[in-house]
Amino acid sequence: MLWLVEPRFSNGVMLVRVRSAKPAAPSDDKRWRVVETRMRRLGNRPDALIEALHSAQEAFGFLDDAALRFIGESLLVPPSKVFGVATFYHYFTLKPHGEHTCVVCTGTACYINGAGEILKSIQAGLGVKARESCGVQSLEIGDRLSPVVEAALPKLVDTVAEVVAAHATAG
Repeated sequence: MLWLVEPRFSNGVMLVRVRSAKPAAPSDDKRWRVVETRMRRLGNRPDALIEALHSAQEAFGFLDDAALRFIGESLLVPPSKVFGVATFYHYFTLKPHGEHTCVVCTGTACYINGAGEILKSIQAGLGVKARESCGVQSLEIGDRLSPVVEAALPKLVDTVAEVVAAHATAG
C-alpha cells in the first residue's frame, strides 16, 4: 500500500513524498491512539508537527526518542527538524518529570522580589538544576505564572524565603 502525501511545488517543480506504509506506534499503549487521531485530524501534514508534539506530551508527560521518531515518520518530517522543534520550545520536555514538581517564577516581578535566590536555594537543597529531574523531584522555571499569582507573589516569596532561610540555618 502506498501513501501519497500532498504534493508541494518548488520553483515550478512538483515535489511528492511517498511512503510505503503508515508507521507503527512505538508501543501498544492506548495513548498513541490519541496522538494518531490528532495527527489524522490535522491531515498528517508536516505543518502539524507542533500540535502532534503537544498531543504526545499531553498524553505521556514528556517526549522520548521513540515519540519523536514516530511523529516525524508519520508527518514525513526529518528527525533533525522534529528534534529542533522539540528542543526549541521550552514547553516540550524530553525527560520524564519527577513525582513532585516545583515551579519557580523567574519573571521580572518575581526576580526583583528574590526569585533568583530562592531558585539557587532550591537547586542546592534538591540537588537538581532548573528544567531537570532527579527521579522523585523536578524543578521547573517559568517567566509568568499568571497575573494573579504575580500580584500575590511578594508575600509568597517572603514566606518561602523565610522557610528556606530557616531550613538553611537549622541544617
